[in-house]
Amino acid sequence: MTNAQKWMAAFLGLFLIFFIIGRITQKDEVVPHMMDENYNSGSSQQESPELDGLTLIKQSGCVACHGQNMEGTKMAPALAGLKEFWSRDGLINYLRNPSSYSGDKRFQDYKLQYRNIVMPSYGNLDVKDLGKMADYLLSK
Repeated sequence: MTNAQKWMAAFLGLFLIFFIIGRITQKDEVVPHMMDENYNSGSSQQESPELDGLTLIKQSGCVACHGQNMEGTKMAPALAGLKEFWSRDGLINYLRNPSSYSGDKRFQDYKLQYRNIVMPSYGNLDVKDLGKMADYLLSK
């Protein structure tokens, strides 16, 4: 065996050892499953707890850029007084795809003020959750 082959074998061996150790020490995840006819839980299907708009905003990471109280930071503008600019549906659509609003004059000004910062898209969130977030933001 050449030195390169020895190093590759050692690397693969270490990789396998770490992979096995990772599998052994991995915590079991609780995976929700669909109940079948043979499973009797005593109740109907369990639902996840409803989250309010502020909780969803915090979980989505909005406070990292917009600030703890949505007062704005050097990274992103304040989120107070959004009723002046947005309807509920308009804000939901914006949250789903912010880049589609880049032609608006207000967003042109934001691009100059907040250089190299991009508003992330939340199209992966459920529309109901986006609605709760929009309701909270419009109430501020």
